Amino acid sequence: MNKLAAAFEHEMASARALYLHGAYDSAFYHLERAHILGQKHLIRHWRSHWWMLKVGLRRHDGREIRGQLLRLVATLPGYVFGWVPVGNTGGANVSAIKPMPIPADLQAILDTGK
Repeated sequence: MNKLAAAFEHEMASARALYLHGAYDSAFYHLERAHILGQKHLIRHWRSHWWMLKVGLRRHDGREIRGQLLRLVATLPGYVFGWVPVGNTGGANVSAIKPMPIPADLQAILDTGK
């Protein structure tokens, strides 16, 4: 497993553990980080949105649920056509097409983790 994949899996594992303990806000933070790391890889990208949907369902957050359902559908065409807004955190609280700054620690992984 390369550095990028390992970092993605670490963020997902952190998110899952927090989710299981009902710490949904903290879980979502790690899912956003996982999204940034995984958004150029179809399955990783889709997995981050799937777990964001699960958090939205647990929170009973209609906006997040709708947003994640749309993002789950858009993941495949976005991947096929290379349309990925770099750094986007993936939550329904931000535009799905808005590029965003990448945190320095994640940028270092993206730069060297391939």
